[in-house]
Amino acid sequence: PPGSCRAFWGWLNAVFNKVDHERIRAVGPDRAASEWLLRCGALVRYQGSPKWQQDYNGLPTGPLGKYKIEAINATDSCIMYRGFDYLDGLEHVTDIKLEKCMYIQDQCLQRLSETSNLQKSLQQLKIISCGNVTDKGILALHKLTNLEYLYLSDLPGIREKETTFRVLQQALPKLELELDLE
Repeated sequence: PPGSCRAFWGWLNAVFNKVDHERIRAVGPDRAASEWLLRCGALVRYQGSPKWQQDYNGLPTGPLGKYKIEAINATDSCIMYRGFDYLDGLEHVTDIKLEKCMYIQDQCLQRLSETSNLQKSLQQLKIISCGNVTDKGILALHKLTNLEYLYLSDLPGIREKETTFRVLQQALPKLELELDLE
């Protein structure tokens, strides 16, 4: 029947985002987060490596904790709020790109900014073509105190641009804010 295919993919994406706390304990936060991100179609880059990891079956092996995620590119991925617990143990992430992520919404950005390790490490964030993001989600980013660069593009849910950006700029005076919004 019409719509059943969409419901199936929504269910499958929710399964991909289910957090396995036992797995995090067993393999460490960076490995578990890598598995989650790649399962959902995102890419990761590890500290000291120029190449993006995109093949789930090609995830590097080695001693527990050897590979630390430095960057996440979630373009066209199905990551959603439900999986954001995987971000809690990541201590070295400096760069995140959220582009065309249909499940990213204000609640996700709020959760991102409340993740204490990301408050310390995250320096660059790009949010592009995420239709469910509104002013509320952008304002939530004020807790990312080490954020140096924020790029926002094609976000139709942002209605109070001037007010939102002024408040964010006051909260994060070092922030370089680049906008490509209509």
